Amino acid sequence: MGRHRKPKTTLRAPYLRRISWARPADRRPEEYPFSLPFLRDPSWYMEFTTPVTIILGENGTGKSTLIEAIAGIAGYDETGGGQGYRPIDHSRAIDTAGTELVEHLRAAWLPKVTAGWFFRAETFWAVARYLDDLPGGGPDFLSHSHGEGFLRVFAERCRSQGLYLMDEPESALSPARQMDLVEFLADIQQNASAQVILATHSPILMAVPGARLLQVTRLGLAEIELEQTRHFKLYRAFCQDPRGFIRHRLQERKARREDE
Repeated sequence: MGRHRKPKTTLRAPYLRRISWARPADRRPEEYPFSLPFLRDPSWYMEFTTPVTIILGENGTGKSTLIEAIAGIAGYDETGGGQGYRPIDHSRAIDTAGTELVEHLRAAWLPKVTAGWFFRAETFWAVARYLDDLPGGGPDFLSHSHGEGFLRVFAERCRSQGLYLMDEPESALSPARQMDLVEFLADIQQNASAQVILATHSPILMAVPGARLLQVTRLGLAEIELEQTRHFKLYRAFCQDPRGFIRHRLQERKARREDE
């Protein structure tokens, strides 16, 4: 594990308290990502009230774009890493639409804490290789499996005060490893020692005790309880009768195709 850094503030997380539009609507572009339904609101803003904030929503709703924008606001590389890291050839980078939002947003901090990290499952290996190749010998993250390496990076980096962003980390983690991550996040939520903003599809990660859940919909962002999410309801129905659930869903899909 990395050494503990001296805290930069004695105030408890969250440090990033709010993001909102910095420019009038008539001075913003109309194309994607500004065309995302929740961003069409001219008075849109987003507040953070807990150390751990979990963002959920269906694919295409803009949750990853939102995480990218927050990473840009904090000064992190949009493809993963922290301040000063350029681990990936951006000419071949994955979609980074969120960075287009940065100059149109303002952030309210109390206080401004820009130490931290942007964890992105798709680019984990590139970031890990960047760290391992640092002069003087890196931490050797690549000697671990994807999930183990991901958790090791998170555990080492999040021991320090800072803002930590995660985009769908479950894609690198088995259910058991997701529980390991929940343990880390629950500790952060309880101690308010750092701030984590996480986008996920995983009901396991959504269940961090005390974390605030925000659902991205066509109408905007709305606070929601775990049991009210489509993700939880889907998994609950599956667990109650796995074979019956799959049989019924397959029949529904077949019927829709025949009607088309």
